[in-house]
Amino acid sequence: MFFGLSEEQLLIQDSFRGTLDRLVSLDRIREISNGNSSIDRALWRELTALGLPGLLIDEEQGGSGLQLFEAAIVATELGRSMASVPFASAAIMAPLALKHAGSDTQQKEWLPKIASGDIIIGTALAQAASGARRGAGVTASNNRLNGKASFALDASEADAILIADEDSNLYLARTDAKGLEQKNLPTIDGARPLSDIILTDVDVEHLGNGSKDCVEDIINAGRIILTAESFGAGEEMLRRAVAYAKERKQFDRVIASFQAVKHLCAEMAAELQPCQSLIWYAAYAYDNLPEEARLVVLLAKSHMDEVGRFVARTATEVHGGMGYTDLMGLHFWFKRIGFNRAQLGSPEKLRAMAAAMQGFTGAITPASSQTAAAR
Repeated sequence: MFFGLSEEQLLIQDSFRGTLDRLVSLDRIREISNGNSSIDRALWRELTALGLPGLLIDEEQGGSGLQLFEAAIVATELGRSMASVPFASAAIMAPLALKHAGSDTQQKEWLPKIASGDIIIGTALAQAASGARRGAGVTASNNRLNGKASFALDASEADAILIADEDSNLYLARTDAKGLEQKNLPTIDGARPLSDIILTDVDVEHLGNGSKDCVEDIINAGRIILTAESFGAGEEMLRRAVAYAKERKQFDRVIASFQAVKHLCAEMAAELQPCQSLIWYAAYAYDNLPEEARLVVLLAKSHMDEVGRFVARTATEVHGGMGYTDLMGLHFWFKRIGFNRAQLGSPEKLRAMAAAMQGFTGAITPASSQTAAAR
């Protein structure tokens, strides 16, 4: 049995890798991270031409009709290049929400615009993924929302926002709607914005065909994408560490010849490489084995979050003092891995949820998992 990428999947990988290598430089990453815009619009246009926003959208609606496995391949390349584009929200969770919970009219209105890159949809699903924090929470009445949706992803430059209320119902709110206010939040990753969405009697569209299970599936798709992105970022940090070790000299020898440095690089590779199989299986299970997918996704993200932190720290150590400088730029990947770790459930929360699913602990909901993880 062959375990690997098909010719079509390799072509997708090569196409995106080539485009990202050509268009994304360290100077461009630095410019976006330190600038006023959180999205590289020129890059977004190029990737749209490759079909990035429409990967999961059916062909009759302008998309490619692919599955989450192919999207995870693309996410790895985006993480490797540190591309500043709203992939997890605009191209994954929002289209899936419309496909599974939207009416035929809503799908015809929104999905072709998403596939063409004409609109960007952010997501505010933190309440459904991890439970509402103090002072946050969204309530709905007669297709109007009130409250605060915390940690909205890619909402600052979006045309609409996908919001889940306290009962895990899904709504689309246009960012120019009356009564909607955004407060941008400082994050460790300047190229990945978060916002608090303040809602005061905001008129919204209800995606009425969904369910609580549907919302959880959408969040799990986002978790897979963030996990694949962190894997790509980890691979790039490992590559940079090895390349630096082959060039940097001490005592008239390259430091790659020192046993201690060899061990650091080998440990990173040994921890990181098995994660690829775990991520691929999680994406495959999401597409083909729904009865296994939820548990595997929780385990994949929680494990990659821990491995990512180890690789980010160790790759920086291989660079010595230079690893902490802006010149080397390692901190951009370091921050992306840390940012993804905190999104859609920390590893502690996800492990608590996985333990409950397997009967090792009492039933844990996303909201109550916060308490369990804090113990």
